Amino acid sequence: MAGSVGVRCVKVRLKPGSLPRVREWAAEINDRRDEALATLEDESVVLESFFLDSSKAGDYLIGYIRAGNLVQAADAAERSTHDIDAYHKAFQQEAWESGRALELLVDLSRLETD
Repeated sequence: MAGSVGVRCVKVRLKPGSLPRVREWAAEINDRRDEALATLEDESVVLESFFLDSSKAGDYLIGYIRAGNLVQAADAAERSTHDIDAYHKAFQQEAWESGRALELLVDLSRLETD
């Protein structure tokens, strides 16, 4: 089931001490909302959210994406010439330590992805 739907959730371990940079990134993305939404349109992404999970085990970003086709969305993101996408890629290099996809168990949506 999980391979056929255009939804993915990832858990990203953040580098120690990177929380100020993470908050700066989130503020920048939110401030440049129109530009960020334009990139999502280019990628056929209908929803993208990031959550912060802080615990004794460390700091993590939980990222959720919904798109008509995840492979095409990733290809479009890789080819993007938007400045905000370059900013996001630099942030990943600076703050992300590692990541992994989480297992999809239930996916209920009333959003149209076509």
